[in-house]
Amino acid sequence: MDLSVIIPAYNEEDNIKLMYSELYNALSPLGVDYEIIFINDGSTDATEDRLEELRPKKDVKVFHLNKNCGQTAAIMAGIDCAQGDVLIFIDSDLQNDPKDIPALLEKLAEGYDVCSGWRKDRKDDFATRTLPSKIANSLISKISGLHLHDYGCTLKAYRREVLEQVRLYGEMHRFIPIYAAMNGASVTEIPVNHRERQFGESKYGLNRIFKVILDLIVIKFLLKFSQKPIYLFGGCGVVFIVFSFLFFLYMLYLKFFEATSFISTPMPTLAAFSFMTGVIAILMGLVAEILNRTYFESQGKVTYQIRKEKKV
Repeated sequence: MDLSVIIPAYNEEDNIKLMYSELYNALSPLGVDYEIIFINDGSTDATEDRLEELRPKKDVKVFHLNKNCGQTAAIMAGIDCAQGDVLIFIDSDLQNDPKDIPALLEKLAEGYDVCSGWRKDRKDDFATRTLPSKIANSLISKISGLHLHDYGCTLKAYRREVLEQVRLYGEMHRFIPIYAAMNGASVTEIPVNHRERQFGESKYGLNRIFKVILDLIVIKFLLKFSQKPIYLFGGCGVVFIVFSFLFFLYMLYLKFFEATSFISTPMPTLAAFSFMTGVIAILMGLVAEILNRTYFESQGKVTYQIRKEKKV
C-alpha cells in the first residue's frame, strides 16, 4: 500500500459522503495504491450509518470506536490500522481541502519525512479560534525548537517509519511533528487551503488553551529529560537543599548577631522544609531513573534509531 488517508470523525453525518467524494477525486488521478480510513470516534448522530454506506467501496476502511475517545485516540487508531508507506491525516469537516494532498506528497518526494499544512488564510472566528491558535503556535515553536506556523492543522503527511515509535496520549495529536523531529525526522510546511465549515459544529472551544499549556509542559519534559529525569528532579532537589542551608545560616545570624530566638522566626521551619523537599526530589529522580530503565529494557526498546533508506 502506497498511501493511507486517515480521517477521524465525530458527529459529522452531513460531511461524510462529501468528504469521500472529494478524496476520491483527489486521489484517483495520482495512480497510487491508496486506502481511505474513517475512524468513527463514538459519534452520537448518524455518522456511523453514513460510514457503513461507504464500507462496500474497495478503497474504504471503516472502524468504530466504542465511545468518544478524542481526536488523539482516533488518530492513533488510524495509525495502527493503516498499511500505507505514507500516512496523511485530514479532518472530516471539509475545512481541509483534499486537493492539497498532491502538494504534500510532492514535498515528501523531495526528501522530507513530514509535511505539515499551514492554514495561512484561516476561515474561523478570529477572537475565539484564530488568535488563540496564533499565540499557541508561537509558544509551541519557541518551546519545542520546531518552528511551524500551524500545529493545529490536521492536514499533514508522514512517512510511515517516523511514526513507528510514536505513541499518542491525551491531546497530543497536534504535537506529532515534534515527536517525529525528536526521532530525527525532517519536517517542512506548506500553505494549504482552508474553507468555512458548511455543516455541523466545531468540537473545539477556548478550554483547549489550558490543555495546550499542560501538554506543552509534557513536551518540554520529554524533549529535555525523558532519558535523564534525574537532571530535572535532582536539579530541583539541589536547589532546595542550597536554600535550606541559606535559611539555616540566616537563622544562626539572627540568633547570635540580632538576638532573635529561633521560635521568633520562620527560618528553622523553612530550612527543615526545604531540606526535606530537596531530599524527596532527589529520591524521586532516582526512582524515575529506575522506571526509565525498566521501560526501555523490559520492552526491548533502544534510545536510538537507525536511519532507513527513503522511498521516493
